Amino acid sequence: MKHIVIIGNGISGITAARHIRKMSNYRITVISEESEYFFSRTALMYVFMGHMKFEHTQPYENSFWEKNKIDLIHNTVKHVDTKQKMLTLKTGISIWYDDLIIATGSKSNKFGWPGQDLDGVQGLYHKQDLEKLTQNYKSIKRAVLVGGGLIGIELAEMLLSKNIAVTILVREKSFWNGVLPDEESAMINDLIRLHHIDLQLNTELVEVIDDGEGKVKSITTSKKEQIDCQFVGLTVGVSPNIEFLKDSDIEMERGVLVNEFLETNVPNVYSIGDCAQHRTPTGGRKPVEQVWYTGRIMGETVAQTICNNRSQYQPGIWFNSAKFFDVEYQTYGWVWAKPKENEATFFWKSKNEYKSLRLIYDKIGNHILGVNVFGIRLRHEVFDQWIQEKKSIEYVIDNLKTANFDPEFFKHYEAEITQNFQSHFKTLEIA
Repeated sequence: MKHIVIIGNGISGITAARHIRKMSNYRITVISEESEYFFSRTALMYVFMGHMKFEHTQPYENSFWEKNKIDLIHNTVKHVDTKQKMLTLKTGISIWYDDLIIATGSKSNKFGWPGQDLDGVQGLYHKQDLEKLTQNYKSIKRAVLVGGGLIGIELAEMLLSKNIAVTILVREKSFWNGVLPDEESAMINDLIRLHHIDLQLNTELVEVIDDGEGKVKSITTSKKEQIDCQFVGLTVGVSPNIEFLKDSDIEMERGVLVNEFLETNVPNVYSIGDCAQHRTPTGGRKPVEQVWYTGRIMGETVAQTICNNRSQYQPGIWFNSAKFFDVEYQTYGWVWAKPKENEATFFWKSKNEYKSLRLIYDKIGNHILGVNVFGIRLRHEVFDQWIQEKKSIEYVIDNLKTANFDPEFFKHYEAEITQNFQSHFKTLEIA
């Protein structure tokens, strides 16, 4: 019987396993260093905050895997021999495969700061990171977070829930302004400070200082300030977790290189999810996509190929969502920090609330290219369709109510947005 081995039990690997099982009776083995069972990584913060238990993050009963004949191995892959089609595990066990799927996800970035390996310095990605923080948080009076991204905001919210003072160091002039346009980035700066966080912009970490016993005592910044702290959170992004492949024949750059079918340079070896790097990204997308829903799509796609229906990875319109404390964020299509030459933009912001809408549209064709929204829920399928069908900016404004997904009794802003849009266009016509 054909044996499929999947390294990694995140959303990509488990989606692949489930879909292969639906379409075949192949033998399936999933190997994970991190955890025995699949869990929802995005829920880790709520476990720490006491909103749920860890077992609640597992969407499947433990019996699901045996029932569906998916073998789980909680172990570490140390070596991949593609010529012999053999994996060597940390415990010395060897496992052969017919098809191999590499879905090992990411690891937190470190950039060689002095003291970055001290006790009390960590990222927030793996289950083990949650466990370490849970064990140590009671001794933390002040935490310093390095980096201005989504993981940093999550970690800040977690620490604040335990009444821990937080400082965030951001290298850029404004929070996440490599991704967000200036207005939205400034709004998030205000929101962060509203939560009594010491947000230090244009500031970098220089050194983490040892207390003499291998633990964090303080940090120094690029502005020559020393901040006493007992915890340093490294939230400067993540990178593909692929070090164990360095002695293999599998081609890698930042991630495992794959073609449009998620195939590596080695026959019968595939890579999906955060650890995959696309040789020819489609539609302006990044070579490495560390997003939950694209990982799921890759898992479904590679399952089709392995089950004799060779399929191309087609992620569709770019989408992402997140939460900045209690303010929800969604983006559809392409919204760059600075508009491109062919792009025009319409921006609306509520005067008294953390709510905003930005529409990007083509200057010549007048059709919608992307949207950023904070504090208002939009229907994914509606904006996905509008962008694909190249609906005009006027059509989008006229039909905003169709896209609104806020609960029934929430305040709606379509009339205010429409009025603002009309004023915006009158100003352009006069100019």
